[in-house]
Amino acid sequence: MSDRIVAITPGDTAFSPVDAGTRSPPIVSDELGAELIAGGYTGTERWSVLRRFLAVADFMAALVAGMAGAAVSGLDMMSIVLMTAAVSLAWPGISFVCGLYSGEDLRSWASGVGEAPRLIFAAFALSWPVFGLVSALGASMPAVGALFTAAGAASLGAASRGLARAVAHSSEPLRERTVIVGSGMVAGQVVEKLRGHPEFGLVPIGVVDDDVHHNGHPNLPTLGRLDELSDILGRHRVDRVIIAFSRARHDQLHTSLRACRDRRVAVDIVPRLFEFLDGARVLDQVGGLPLLSIGAHRLSPSARAAKRGLDIAVSGLALAVLSPLLAVMAVAIKAESRGAVFFRQPRAGRGGHLFSMLKFRSMYKDADARASEFRENGVIVKGGHDPRITRVGALLRRFSVDEIPQLINVLRGDMSLVGPRPLVVSEAEALGERWHERRADLRPGMTGLWQVSGRSRIPFYEMLRFDYQYVAGWSLARDIEILLQTIPTVLSGRGAY
Repeated sequence: MSDRIVAITPGDTAFSPVDAGTRSPPIVSDELGAELIAGGYTGTERWSVLRRFLAVADFMAALVAGMAGAAVSGLDMMSIVLMTAAVSLAWPGISFVCGLYSGEDLRSWASGVGEAPRLIFAAFALSWPVFGLVSALGASMPAVGALFTAAGAASLGAASRGLARAVAHSSEPLRERTVIVGSGMVAGQVVEKLRGHPEFGLVPIGVVDDDVHHNGHPNLPTLGRLDELSDILGRHRVDRVIIAFSRARHDQLHTSLRACRDRRVAVDIVPRLFEFLDGARVLDQVGGLPLLSIGAHRLSPSARAAKRGLDIAVSGLALAVLSPLLAVMAVAIKAESRGAVFFRQPRAGRGGHLFSMLKFRSMYKDADARASEFRENGVIVKGGHDPRITRVGALLRRFSVDEIPQLINVLRGDMSLVGPRPLVVSEAEALGERWHERRADLRPGMTGLWQVSGRSRIPFYEMLRFDYQYVAGWSLARDIEILLQTIPTVLSGRGAY
């Protein structure tokens, strides 16, 4: 690992990211990056660039959807051109009205999953004028054309918007230079999260604090004291400030916030007790005092029934659709090595009850003996490949395909699509604190907060915190959001073991 830190000076045209040995975002030197630099774009202006990308993505999606919808409606060539032009203009306009270009929060920059409800509403709003247009043009199947156009605009729009965000994420000039106010363990966690999730586009460049606490402190330079923050923001061209825990007085932090506002720098604040605030609701004011409200968690029978209904519907449909792939994987596993197709392991389920969790076997039957033989013979495996894992198994693990048989566990009621991570028996028995028991209130999941937040990269104690947050703030909408977030996580292979 490299511990190189690249200094940022006021004369730099494009900033250099701080590299402290973790995965920093790739540096882009393509035509897009050159164009953005030449245009003077910085991290503070990245929202205008993203909106432009999203508008182009919506226009291209509408172009294809309008053409396809007009074709299936039975229109002639001239009418197809007219409808395509109308949909290409209408879809970005409806998207604007539905607020699909208005988000400027970090979640909106990192992912479009939160846009799904508005995208669906926009498609519904598009379908009615399209139906009227194709009917006026004399289409033989206006309803089919309207439905096809609306569904196509939504699905193609989601895909093209994802591509637009990927382009924005890879452009170095659009990353925000970020300063951490505070020090110690929480500041270290903030920096670790920023480096582990480059999709947010925040590059930590240093810390500002009066009394630097070194326990767990990030490997970043100290840029100065709190009373120097205003000068630091200008000197280092800072785009964002994150206020972590600090020993500073209230009036000092208040002055720091005012300095950020005066410099038009975005501010994020890590709240106290952040480990327990997942699902908290914001109350605007109580007598002028902002509050975060954490309600008493009660999972009603109707909520459990809704969650179970989602599990049965999705797992049953997925098993039916994926059955040819499952058969191919089973044949590949048997062809490469001896042993059963499925690997079964006891795991702790809801309420601590044990069940047998299914996976595709990814190791050789004599895995331990094989590894010992490699060690005794001094064989060095290229690329760090574990000799216990088969070639098919390595591919299955890379994209989490080995976990597809857990859909059977979901259908049987042992697991849920989304839930706490299913612990092995020894891990479950080692949990010593009472709040750990709350994670067993729901069935363990094939995916969960731990999956979309880093998978195997996150430490065990943090995974327990994710599980607690999920159970305490459960909602059906949250389950659907996590399922949607799991798709890009699995396809990218981030954190896969």
